[in-house]
Amino acid sequence: MLVIVVENVPHRLRGRLAVWLIEIRAGVYVGDLSAKVREMIWAQIVDGIEDGNAIMTWSTNTESGFDFVTLGENRRLPVEFDGLKLVSFYPVEDPKDKKAL
Repeated sequence: MLVIVVENVPHRLRGRLAVWLIEIRAGVYVGDLSAKVREMIWAQIVDGIEDGNAIMTWSTNTESGFDFVTLGENRRLPVEFDGLKLVSFYPVEDPKDKKAL
């Protein structure tokens, strides 16, 4: 199983993803493809992401049963902890904390 979620990406990239996967909700694509096709799709996302962000997750033989990669600006940051891939969060920026120049 392969799941890709994209936000704020160009329409041409969304159309390209729809060629290989089913869009079950706006920006959410699912399918069951080989590792080679998965890597090709990720390369197309990298090339066409522009200012958007994306995450791709797939079933694999790991302790958690899946793996994932992310791309683009997002508050979530993948981190490895004792062989498990977890998600950490950047702190929320408070506009009041910014000093005027």
